[in-house]
Amino acid sequence: MIVTYDLSRFGVPDGQIIVGAEQQYWSWEAGGPDRLGINILAYYQTLFGGKLELKMGYLRNQNEFAGTVVGGSAAASVLGPSSNILYQAGMSNNAAPTPALNLKYNFDDHLYNRVSIQRSLSPDGQYAQITENPTGLNWDTTNARILWLDEAGYKNKAAPGTPETWLRAGIGFNTSSFTNLAYPNYPRANENSVYYVAADRQLWQSDVKGSASRGVYAGFSVMYAPPDLNRISQYYELRLYAKGLFDSRPSDQIAIVATNAVWSNFAVDAALVKGHLAHHDTTAISGTYTAHLAPGVYASLGLTYINKPTSVTHTRETDHALNLLVSTSIFF
Repeated sequence: MIVTYDLSRFGVPDGQIIVGAEQQYWSWEAGGPDRLGINILAYYQTLFGGKLELKMGYLRNQNEFAGTVVGGSAAASVLGPSSNILYQAGMSNNAAPTPALNLKYNFDDHLYNRVSIQRSLSPDGQYAQITENPTGLNWDTTNARILWLDEAGYKNKAAPGTPETWLRAGIGFNTSSFTNLAYPNYPRANENSVYYVAADRQLWQSDVKGSASRGVYAGFSVMYAPPDLNRISQYYELRLYAKGLFDSRPSDQIAIVATNAVWSNFAVDAALVKGHLAHHDTTAISGTYTAHLAPGVYASLGLTYINKPTSVTHTRETDHALNLLVSTSIFF
């Protein structure tokens, strides 16, 4: 549940107070841990006629950087696992918000630069972060320090005869204490980094005069993190998606996403030395259809095939996976 309170009624144009909470429960232990806490507690404000956007509080930078959610509304979006490589670099997310100050400068209607000073997630991973701080309210967690983020981009919204375009590139530096995968017996390393580029482009407008955003889109993401400090070192994603492809269903979306995650060579070598079955990468392809059933009500049906679905090591029984996703989102 997320509630936004508009402060314009009190003479604060574009001022917003955003408060959100979530509860998650897992019937599968490996999916957890369970939690009940905040997922955002923030203040948003524009300054200098919209040139500068400020957002501060306990934030979910997963939704602010890299464009891991593209394709329109949050209920009907292309959702690839690219955020995993960002989480390990310390980026906050829905289940693990952290204190942050974000500033976005809009050079014009298209060019922007966004920066963030964020308290990092636990360098021991998302599971450790939520276990130590399930409510999300703790100011600090063990070994977690500061994550600096910067993203430059160009974004052009769809208009009649003008396809939508979004180009972005970003970098992150983390001063937290990470385990060195190359030398696990050495003291922790107080540094980490992540780099990414991504692009999305509307290829065809199906209803130029009525709704220019309807049509077919394509995009890609490429991400890199040093293999000595990160279990996922490289990530590649290709996506093809459509908004309102059918005239009878103008608000529905379809997405096909192919991904490849490359595991740290140090983590793979360590597993092989111990006699485990290990793989160098994980590949997946997914298809999702999201239907707009009623005002504010969306339902999604998806199917994903994953080759080597586990992290680095696997057994002969976990060589492949076929996952079915059914979800419902309600906005009111």
